[in-house]
Amino acid sequence: MSNAIRIGIINVSDRASAGIYEDIPGKAVVGLLTEYLSCDWEPVYRVIPDEQDQIEAALKELADAEGCCLVVTTGGTGPSPRDVTPEATEAVCRKMMPGFGELMRQESLKYVPTAILSRQTAGIRNRTLIVNLPGKPTAIGQCLSVIFPAIPYCIDLIGGPFLTTHENVMKVFRPKTT
Repeated sequence: MSNAIRIGIINVSDRASAGIYEDIPGKAVVGLLTEYLSCDWEPVYRVIPDEQDQIEAALKELADAEGCCLVVTTGGTGPSPRDVTPEATEAVCRKMMPGFGELMRQESLKYVPTAILSRQTAGIRNRTLIVNLPGKPTAIGQCLSVIFPAIPYCIDLIGGPFLTTHENVMKVFRPKTT
Protein backbone atom coordinates (compact mmCIF):
# COMPACT_ATOMS: atom_id res chain seq x y z
CA MET A 1 0.00 0.00 0.00
CA SER A 2 1.24 3.47 -0.89
CA ASN A 3 2.14 6.05 1.72
CA ALA A 4 1.11 8.83 -0.65
CA ILE A 5 -1.13 11.56 0.65
CA ARG A 6 -4.60 11.04 -0.77
CA ILE A 7 -6.48 13.97 -2.30
CA GLY A 8 -10.01 13.63 -3.60
CA ILE A 9 -11.09 15.29 -6.81
CA ILE A 10 -14.75 15.29 -7.80
CA ASN A 11 -16.06 16.78 -11.02
CA VAL A 12 -19.76 17.44 -10.49
CA SER A 13 -21.27 17.48 -13.97
CA ASP A 14 -24.33 15.88 -15.50
CA ARG A 15 -22.77 15.93 -18.98
CA ALA A 16 -19.28 14.71 -18.04
CA SER A 17 -20.72 11.92 -15.87
CA ALA A 18 -22.89 10.83 -18.82
CA GLY A 19 -19.89 10.83 -21.17
CA ILE A 20 -21.29 13.69 -23.28
CA TYR A 21 -18.10 15.66 -22.87
CA GLU A 22 -14.62 15.13 -21.53
CA ASP A 23 -13.87 15.77 -17.87
CA ILE A 24 -11.61 18.78 -18.37
CA PRO A 25 -12.26 20.51 -14.99
CA GLY A 26 -11.17 17.53 -12.90
CA LYS A 27 -8.06 17.07 -15.01
CA ALA A 28 -7.27 20.77 -14.53
CA VAL A 29 -7.28 20.27 -10.75
CA VAL A 30 -4.96 17.25 -11.02
CA GLY A 31 -2.61 19.30 -13.22
CA LEU A 32 -2.50 22.23 -10.80
CA LEU A 33 -1.96 20.04 -7.75
CA THR A 34 0.84 18.25 -9.59
CA GLU A 35 2.48 21.63 -10.25
CA TYR A 36 1.99 22.84 -6.66
CA LEU A 37 2.77 19.78 -4.51
CA SER A 38 6.28 18.44 -3.91
CA CYS A 39 5.11 15.72 -1.50
CA ASP A 40 4.10 12.24 -2.64
CA TRP A 41 0.36 12.36 -3.34
CA GLU A 42 -2.24 10.49 -5.31
CA PRO A 43 -5.61 11.58 -6.66
CA VAL A 44 -8.78 9.74 -5.72
CA TYR A 45 -11.00 10.68 -8.61
CA ARG A 46 -14.74 10.78 -9.22
CA VAL A 47 -17.04 12.20 -11.91
CA ILE A 48 -20.64 12.37 -10.76
CA PRO A 49 -23.90 14.05 -11.81
CA ASP A 50 -25.43 17.13 -10.19
CA GLU A 51 -27.42 15.12 -7.65
CA GLN A 52 -27.12 16.21 -4.04
CA ASP A 53 -27.38 12.70 -2.58
CA GLN A 54 -24.62 11.43 -4.90
CA ILE A 55 -22.40 14.42 -4.13
CA GLU A 56 -22.88 13.90 -0.40
CA ALA A 57 -22.13 10.17 -0.73
CA ALA A 58 -18.95 10.86 -2.73
CA LEU A 59 -17.75 13.49 -0.24
CA LYS A 60 -18.32 11.09 2.68
CA GLU A 61 -16.62 8.22 0.84
CA LEU A 62 -13.52 10.25 -0.02
CA ALA A 63 -13.25 11.74 3.48
CA ASP A 64 -14.19 8.74 5.60
CA ALA A 65 -13.41 5.57 3.63
CA GLU A 66 -10.64 6.77 1.29
CA GLY A 67 -8.85 8.91 3.91
CA CYS A 68 -8.42 12.01 1.76
CA CYS A 69 -7.10 15.01 3.69
CA LEU A 70 -8.39 17.36 0.98
CA VAL A 71 -11.34 16.96 -1.37
CA VAL A 72 -11.66 19.44 -4.22
CA THR A 73 -14.90 19.61 -6.17
CA THR A 74 -15.44 21.34 -9.51
CA GLY A 75 -18.79 22.54 -10.75
CA GLY A 76 -22.28 22.87 -9.35
CA THR A 77 -21.64 26.20 -7.60
CA GLY A 78 -23.84 28.51 -9.68
CA PRO A 79 -27.43 29.64 -9.13
CA SER A 80 -29.20 27.20 -11.47
CA PRO A 81 -31.60 24.65 -9.97
CA ARG A 82 -29.18 21.75 -10.71
CA ASP A 83 -26.25 23.47 -8.92
CA VAL A 84 -26.25 21.82 -5.48
CA THR A 85 -22.57 21.23 -4.65
CA PRO A 86 -22.47 23.83 -1.82
CA GLU A 87 -25.61 22.35 -0.26
CA ALA A 88 -24.05 18.88 -0.34
CA THR A 89 -20.83 20.23 1.18
CA GLU A 90 -22.71 21.99 3.98
CA ALA A 91 -24.73 18.83 4.67
CA VAL A 92 -21.61 16.69 5.30
CA CYS A 93 -19.35 19.21 7.08
CA ARG A 94 -19.32 20.05 10.77
CA LYS A 95 -17.58 23.40 10.24
CA MET A 96 -17.91 25.76 7.31
CA MET A 97 -14.94 27.86 6.19
CA PRO A 98 -16.53 30.83 4.41
CA GLY A 99 -13.24 32.68 3.89
CA PHE A 100 -12.33 30.34 1.03
CA GLY A 101 -15.45 31.23 -0.96
CA GLU A 102 -15.09 34.91 -0.15
CA LEU A 103 -11.54 35.00 -1.49
CA MET A 104 -12.43 33.00 -4.61
CA ARG A 105 -15.28 35.39 -5.46
CA GLN A 106 -13.05 38.39 -4.83
CA GLU A 107 -10.43 37.00 -7.21
CA SER A 108 -13.00 36.03 -9.86
CA LEU A 109 -14.48 39.53 -9.84
CA LYS A 110 -11.21 40.74 -11.35
CA TYR A 111 -12.17 38.78 -14.49
CA VAL A 112 -15.98 38.62 -14.69
CA PRO A 113 -18.79 40.64 -13.08
CA THR A 114 -20.88 37.47 -12.77
CA ALA A 115 -18.53 36.15 -10.07
CA ILE A 116 -21.08 37.39 -7.55
CA LEU A 117 -23.35 34.57 -8.74
CA SER A 118 -20.85 31.96 -7.63
CA ARG A 119 -21.48 30.04 -4.43
CA GLN A 120 -18.11 28.37 -3.86
CA THR A 121 -17.53 27.41 -0.26
CA ALA A 122 -15.38 25.15 1.90
CA GLY A 123 -15.88 23.11 5.01
CA ILE A 124 -14.34 20.56 7.32
CA ARG A 125 -15.50 16.99 7.76
CA ASN A 126 -13.49 15.36 10.55
CA ARG A 127 -9.87 15.51 9.26
CA THR A 128 -10.78 16.48 5.69
CA LEU A 129 -10.95 19.94 4.13
CA ILE A 130 -13.55 20.09 1.34
CA VAL A 131 -13.27 22.95 -1.16
CA ASN A 132 -15.81 23.74 -3.88
CA LEU A 133 -14.27 25.26 -7.02
CA PRO A 134 -16.08 26.56 -10.09
CA GLY A 135 -16.42 24.33 -13.15
CA LYS A 136 -14.48 26.28 -15.79
CA PRO A 137 -10.79 25.36 -16.03
CA THR A 138 -9.65 29.00 -16.28
CA ALA A 139 -11.66 29.93 -13.18
CA ILE A 140 -10.39 26.81 -11.39
CA GLY A 141 -6.80 28.01 -11.87
CA GLN A 142 -7.60 31.54 -10.78
CA CYS A 143 -9.44 30.41 -7.65
CA LEU A 144 -7.15 27.58 -6.58
CA SER A 145 -4.06 29.76 -6.91
CA VAL A 146 -5.37 32.33 -4.39
CA ILE A 147 -6.69 29.90 -1.78
CA PHE A 148 -4.02 27.20 -1.93
CA PRO A 149 -1.47 29.13 0.19
CA ALA A 150 -3.80 28.57 3.19
CA ILE A 151 -4.77 24.96 2.47
CA PRO A 152 -1.72 23.10 3.87
CA TYR A 153 -1.87 24.99 7.18
CA CYS A 154 -5.62 24.37 7.44
CA ILE A 155 -4.94 20.65 6.95
CA ASP A 156 -2.23 20.86 9.66
CA LEU A 157 -4.77 22.39 12.06
CA ILE A 158 -7.33 19.61 11.53
CA GLY A 159 -4.77 16.85 12.08
CA GLY A 160 -4.02 15.96 8.48
CA PRO A 161 -0.71 15.17 6.78
CA PHE A 162 1.99 17.77 6.15
CA LEU A 163 1.66 19.00 2.56
CA THR A 164 4.75 20.47 0.95
CA THR A 165 4.93 22.49 -2.25
CA HIS A 166 7.37 23.52 -4.92
CA GLU A 167 8.12 26.93 -3.39
CA ASN A 168 8.98 28.47 -6.76
CA VAL A 169 5.46 27.61 -7.99
CA MET A 170 3.26 27.80 -4.87
CA LYS A 171 4.40 29.38 -1.64
CA VAL A 172 2.23 28.37 1.29
CA PHE A 173 1.82 30.15 4.59
CA ARG A 174 2.51 28.56 7.94
CA PRO A 175 3.15 30.69 11.03
CA LYS A 176 6.68 30.68 12.33
CA THR A 177 7.01 28.80 15.59
CA THR A 178 8.60 30.65 18.50
